[in-house]
Amino acid sequence: MKRTILLVSILALALVGTLYSLPRVVVNTKDQDSVSGQSVEQSADGGEEAEVPGDTHTNAALTPEQEAEIAPLRGQYQQATADEKATAASQLSDVFGKYQKFDSAAYYAGQAAALRPDLENYLRAGDRYYQAYGFAAEEKKASGLGEKTRSFYQKALEQNPGLLAAKANMAMTYVNTPSPMQGIMLLREVLDADPTNELALFNLGILSMRSNQYTKAVGRFEQILQSHPENTKAQFYLGVCLVELGRTDEAKKVLADVKQKEKDPVIQQAIGELEQRIN
Repeated sequence: MKRTILLVSILALALVGTLYSLPRVVVNTKDQDSVSGQSVEQSADGGEEAEVPGDTHTNAALTPEQEAEIAPLRGQYQQATADEKATAASQLSDVFGKYQKFDSAAYYAGQAAALRPDLENYLRAGDRYYQAYGFAAEEKKASGLGEKTRSFYQKALEQNPGLLAAKANMAMTYVNTPSPMQGIMLLREVLDADPTNELALFNLGILSMRSNQYTKAVGRFEQILQSHPENTKAQFYLGVCLVELGRTDEAKKVLADVKQKEKDPVIQQAIGELEQRIN
């Protein structure tokens, strides 16, 4: 399998916000967030900020315009009273998320949840840490982000067990742990509650691809497309699986359709590599 296709297939874990948005394939771990000359720590314990390297998932530092927007919000957070600090932290999380600074967005969402421990903040923190987890390039860092993701989602689920998206996301953080079957069991719980759940079916399809079980993956992606035919990400992965299974005529039709609909440049590049392989 070509590198781009492999990366697109394996890194399809950052599913927060847009349901099946993909992490960027190009990851530069040397870049850092700079906010008024300081970096934000992605804290593992919810403690105070430290001036250490923060975001390492994006390939560009903040622009002067972005820094101008963030600096006053950070000042408000530092000077806020205890009652105001949670709101200020949420605002910072939203802005960092907008600029794809996922470590910083997760850190401040976690601070908001610590300061105001309610369902909304727990869920936001879980989502933000999950997104940072999906973009983590280093195994050790991903492990820590996965633990934080599970912690916040668990607290949210204790208040509302019906949060199926949170449960499906949390399941994927178990993939590279010593207990991967816990993730599978969580996804099955989601499907027991909602047999057509897009996110659970999609995640199971990706897990099947990771273990080279392409026939199983085809079944999952076809299930999604039966009830959600507009899901081009699932359609793309279906095409990848069909190529791997040698079902080239079917794959050509599926990929040609995706090529017309999907705007994501990473997927377009991967389709080009697949077409070269099967033509």
